[in-house]
Amino acid sequence: MTTQTTSVPYMDLNDGNHMPQLGFGVFQVPLEETTEAVAHALRAGYRSIDTAAAYGNEEGVRDALQASGLDRGEVFITTKLFNTEHGRDRARRAFEASLSKLGGDYIDLYLIHWPVPSRGLYEETWETLCALRDEGRVRSIGVSNFQIDHLERIIDATGVVPSVNQIELHPRLQQPELRRFHADRGIATEAWSPLGQGELIDDPVIEEIAAEHDRTPAQVILRWHIQLGNVVIPKSVTPSRIRENFRVFEFELGDEEMRRLSELDRGERMGPDPDTFVKP
Repeated sequence: MTTQTTSVPYMDLNDGNHMPQLGFGVFQVPLEETTEAVAHALRAGYRSIDTAAAYGNEEGVRDALQASGLDRGEVFITTKLFNTEHGRDRARRAFEASLSKLGGDYIDLYLIHWPVPSRGLYEETWETLCALRDEGRVRSIGVSNFQIDHLERIIDATGVVPSVNQIELHPRLQQPELRRFHADRGIATEAWSPLGQGELIDDPVIEEIAAEHDRTPAQVILRWHIQLGNVVIPKSVTPSRIRENFRVFEFELGDEEMRRLSELDRGERMGPDPDTFVKP
């Protein structure tokens, strides 16, 4: 199996485990395209794959991994609990279904996909994830799209701090207060929609910085995430872009460039509001 030689740094999680700082996301990748896309990513050198029950493509991730020739322990797999599966018994059944689709006998990182506060079950659901971790079924547990008040409630209820909070994060939505809370509590910040759903590619500031480095705007944005200390999971089904997104460890942004990028923050959310979102 041919791979890139670039080495991806690993992030230390608060539970003693480690995950690659750069991963490959399969949000909105149809099941029939997932295996080929993940296969390209693994050949490019990615060793972290992010999926979810709601994406309907966990089996495609499994098939790509099994065909890759890589050992299961070489690839960090993340999946997420469907919004309709909150609650102790439902969460456990949902976990078993995801594990069956992904293959193997454990999941590296299992996340509550959204807090769905209107249902009032995310604390109980978090307790179930804690139990799954204690049983060795999951290596690390975390959440996705949780706000500070959601995080405080589950930490206060269980004493267990999530290893990861996966949130919408890009130059136009930088969430500094939430990231500071993460840093204070030892929670890794993982960015979904790191490129702002592609809407930031034409930003003149990003284009200018990209030209200065002879890089693409996407590479500049991903490098910005890396230098902030975020875990980042870009998605693409195009082999050339999959490889391009992986090549973000070959250059660095200067302090002034990082400052200019920080000034792009508008608090502009492109995805749903975590306080009200229910449907996956």
